[in-house]
Amino acid sequence: MNSNTIGTAYCLTTFGESHGPAIGGVIDGCPAGVSLDKELIERELDKRRGGKNAAMSMRKEPDEVEFLSGLFEGKTTGTPIAFIIRNRDAKTSDYDNLKDVYRPSHGDFTYQEKYGIRDYAGGGRASARTLLPCVVAGAIARQILATQGIEVRSDVIQIGPERSEGFSTEEIENILTKYREEKDTVGAVIQGVIKNAPVGLGEPAFMKFNAVLAQAMMSINGAKGFEIGEGMHAAAMRGSDCNDLFTFESGKVRTLTNHSGGVQGGITNGEDIVFRVGFKPIPSVMRPQQTVDINGNAKVLEIQGRHDVCVVPRVIPMVEAMAAMVTLDFILLKKCNKI
Repeated sequence: MNSNTIGTAYCLTTFGESHGPAIGGVIDGCPAGVSLDKELIERELDKRRGGKNAAMSMRKEPDEVEFLSGLFEGKTTGTPIAFIIRNRDAKTSDYDNLKDVYRPSHGDFTYQEKYGIRDYAGGGRASARTLLPCVVAGAIARQILATQGIEVRSDVIQIGPERSEGFSTEEIENILTKYREEKDTVGAVIQGVIKNAPVGLGEPAFMKFNAVLAQAMMSINGAKGFEIGEGMHAAAMRGSDCNDLFTFESGKVRTLTNHSGGVQGGITNGEDIVFRVGFKPIPSVMRPQQTVDINGNAKVLEIQGRHDVCVVPRVIPMVEAMAAMVTLDFILLKKCNKI
């Protein structure tokens, strides 16, 4: 398996499986002299931690980061930052009944066909837990971006058929509890905003800012759709309505609207970068489902173990981390004139 690295100037290579000894990563390209706020990193990891309510997986991991290299007296040295997060609450036996069967809409079948072997315990490398290193690298990137006034935010704007400008924590818990009681799962849409990104990030051809951002978002487990600005809705608009008209304000060229979502011609224009990511329902449904085993025999599968009802709220720090890493990567590329 390859392609475990994201980024060009600010690079993260990840390793580990859901039920292995540890998850980890190596960050290369982080500028030297950055004072790391480890509490901020822990807060971001805590947002992703399970076991907080009945609608989330009851797997309770401390998710404590152990930095192995790249730091001296709390500051980055410019050398590779290696770190691990140990798995301490894995219950492999919960997955024994999945050893020889394929879970519907999961990566079981495709992994088996591609590699001839798969780690069925917790999904192995296909588990969303393997994105924990992205949360760490993203939290570090956010600290660097903050020194330039750049901020990354996100909101849950849709859970199943229900839409909102931003659900409260209580509303999310109530909705997900309903699906848990029905032994079902549900999808969601996250809207992200990157504020105060400078003009000029991205390239006009195969390194468009929006294209690289889309690739990062679609690398998150369960992501099935990405759009920026008006997205798919732009197809129903007239050009006269969709165009962002220019104006000159406070010594800067600005746009009167932001239908483009902050990116034009693949390059950031200085407006808020607004994007949305759609996630499918968690495939581990706690109901009997038709499937086949590795020999092609028909089976009825009843999934056991600890599973989430929805990617929300645990996917939020992943979306923000990916956005932060992509933004920092382009800023560093612009500074060093690599592209």
